[in-house]
Amino acid sequence: MLKATLRSFLAHKGRLLLSALAVLLSVAFVTGSLIFSDTVSSTFDRLFASTAADVTVSPKEDLDEAVPSGRTATLPAALAARVRQVDGVAAARAEVDVDGLTVVDEENEPVGPTTGAPTLGNAWNPNERSPVELTSGHAPHGDGQALLDSETADRKDVAIGDTLTVIAPPGSFKVRVVGIATFTTTNPGAALVFLDPRTAQTKLLDSPGAATSIAVDAADGVSDEQLKQRVTAALGAGTYDFRTADEQAESDVEQLGGFLDVIKYVMVGFAGVAVLVGVFLIVNTFSMLIAQRTRELGLLRALGADRRQVRRSVLTEALLLGLVGSTLGLAAGVGLAAGLIELMGLLGMNIDAGEMVIGWVTPVTAYVVGLGVTFVAAYLPARRAAGVSPMAALSDAEVAGVGRPLRVRAVAGVVVGAAGAAALMGCVAAEQTSSAASLLGLGVVLTLIATVIAGPLLVRPVIRVLGAAFPALFGSIGRMSQRNALRNPRRTGATAAALMVGLALVGGMSVASASMTRSFDQQIDKTLGADFVIQNTNFLPFPKEVTDKVRGTEGAGLVVRGRFTPVGVRLPDGDRVETTAAGYDPRLDEVANITYVQGDSAAALAAGRLAMDRDFARDHDVRVGGTLPVEFPGGRTAELTVGALTDQDSAEGFGTQGGLYFGLATLERYAPGGQDSALYVNAASGTSDDDLRAHLERTLDPYPQVQVRDLADYKQLVHDQIAVLLYLVYALLGLAIIIAVLGVVNTLALSVVERTREIGLLRAIGLARRQLRRMIRLESVVIAVFGAVLGLALGLVWGVCTHEVLALQGMAALAIPWTTIVAVVIGSAVVGVVAALLPALRASRMNVLAAIAHE
Repeated sequence: MLKATLRSFLAHKGRLLLSALAVLLSVAFVTGSLIFSDTVSSTFDRLFASTAADVTVSPKEDLDEAVPSGRTATLPAALAARVRQVDGVAAARAEVDVDGLTVVDEENEPVGPTTGAPTLGNAWNPNERSPVELTSGHAPHGDGQALLDSETADRKDVAIGDTLTVIAPPGSFKVRVVGIATFTTTNPGAALVFLDPRTAQTKLLDSPGAATSIAVDAADGVSDEQLKQRVTAALGAGTYDFRTADEQAESDVEQLGGFLDVIKYVMVGFAGVAVLVGVFLIVNTFSMLIAQRTRELGLLRALGADRRQVRRSVLTEALLLGLVGSTLGLAAGVGLAAGLIELMGLLGMNIDAGEMVIGWVTPVTAYVVGLGVTFVAAYLPARRAAGVSPMAALSDAEVAGVGRPLRVRAVAGVVVGAAGAAALMGCVAAEQTSSAASLLGLGVVLTLIATVIAGPLLVRPVIRVLGAAFPALFGSIGRMSQRNALRNPRRTGATAAALMVGLALVGGMSVASASMTRSFDQQIDKTLGADFVIQNTNFLPFPKEVTDKVRGTEGAGLVVRGRFTPVGVRLPDGDRVETTAAGYDPRLDEVANITYVQGDSAAALAAGRLAMDRDFARDHDVRVGGTLPVEFPGGRTAELTVGALTDQDSAEGFGTQGGLYFGLATLERYAPGGQDSALYVNAASGTSDDDLRAHLERTLDPYPQVQVRDLADYKQLVHDQIAVLLYLVYALLGLAIIIAVLGVVNTLALSVVERTREIGLLRAIGLARRQLRRMIRLESVVIAVFGAVLGLALGLVWGVCTHEVLALQGMAALAIPWTTIVAVVIGSAVVGVVAALLPALRASRMNVLAAIAHE
């Protein structure tokens, strides 16, 4: 049996190649994501471990800043002198490290990265742990000199002697580049500007006596933990954050973790789609191969092989396929990881591919995924093969399921489908977002499984409709292609299922994204009353001088500032919620249309008061007039009175999570030092919008990071953000289509082999090569369109239910992107034509006599 299994596997290696590609893609995405994330994590672990001081003293921050506030937390630089007196301290330095800068050259072009990485301003304190070293020029002295990192200088053609403008939180200033510093470790993609310590404190922190941290080096024989305990005792526990080198490195890695997780989850998503679609392909391939080997399997049974041996033989072939696919997928995953590393290099993050990390988990995962996929996919065909009777060797019977009743599938499909429909209806009826989302996920999974199970039941009625015009358009060729697609509903259903999965995903996400876009458009139309909104390109806050210059712009009338801060709120029900609150100027009503359930803007923005969303208030037993303890950055606390409740559906964009906002006077009292994140500007009387825009753009020309947006621009900004998610879905669709094409090609190729004698007879009675190719292409098209119709129908249901979940968050508008749906159906027909090219060509080249004699 082992010899027979190996010979069978090698005899069908051509037919199994396409299935191996599905395994390869699945494994490649899984292993590529693991290798890439392990390599990046290892690289940054070494970077942070090598550059972190033995002990770092930093300002105590109890609140996470989810939305940038522009506030730089500081501590007294004089602490360095106190720390130097501590026993076991070899050295202590006051560090200045400020992000969110904008640096422009003499032509007003940004010098920093455009990939989202920060531009950092630092004090030049060279030491053995510095990530850079001075390689040309000299160190900066005085407030007019600076160093620039070599990679930024090379990328932007900046040379020693050039003048740059640094736009920092306190304001902008000019510096002359007097030296170039080169990274000795990995550059995380940031641009670095170094000033002398005194200048950094004055220009970046607006305080000559401030620092962002104190770096402490241990004397010989003193451990980091011992040093931390001594420094903590000297400065007082609870006054600052104290971290050892390992703890600081771990904290830095956690901050980077979000970026790594995004990449990892995206690649795991690709791997999941590849695995799911690959299962359909492998099931279909093995089902057809077993159908074609009915006589061979019957002879094995007649010669004495029992059911278990036949089943084991088929599963062994599957595991061999998985072994080959996993090995090739592991190699492809290494290549994919190398490609990602190169891509990161183009984006400014230089990682050495020679230091690629391949841990033991990676190959184990590769083979578990590859072998697991093929084993699961081949199990049912293997059981079917074991049921072949010895008498089948004497006939032309097949076990592919032709003509077998589909009652079991019908019952299973109805039961699972009913459960899925009930979950989706529960999602629509739910009033809490969390429960609605959970029911949506359950409903999506169950309805997908039900559609796959019941797919063969839908083949005959749907394909009769889709192919109804074929006889009229293509005559007998069209009739035969339609009947070929109807010949084996199980096979047609399994082939179309691969395409159905990807298109269902696209259909659902297209409806969701179109609904989100329309909802945001309606909310922006309803709430935004300002003529223009001034915002940073990357939504970071901007310096006060920008606000001052906008206020002084010709034709500018009312200017309302918007600012953010992290807060912690103790609520009446006992919960403590950390969120982001907004602060606005008193005349908010003139630039925003906010619907108040209780109170008004005057009550919301008055000193010592705040407003919140009514649903948030109801969930936490908050009442107007009640007092809430609110924690601000830096340990400040306040008792604020609830002055108003809003309808968040119409206040979207002016509140944040929970809809908390208050007056800027309140914010500046308890969280000073922040920067404006948005300015809402109305034109002065007698000034047209076009004139004001021109004046504003002229005013903001020295600040390329700040944009002037009107209502249409603001909508486009939201559209672009939603489009990023949609592009990811389209990429998943592309992967699913690639594997689905492999499935259609595989099915048609095996079908051609299966129908060799039939094709020979058709050719013998006069069927031309061109007609034969057309027949196979039409069969492929109708199968692909069948998959598209099922997928889009399922996706539309998912999309509508997803919209109901979004409606609980205020995005109530429903939009169906009919253009996208029609384009997908047409594209599916094209996919069918492409997938049929090779099988049709092969069929048309058959020798007629050899085909008639084929067994």
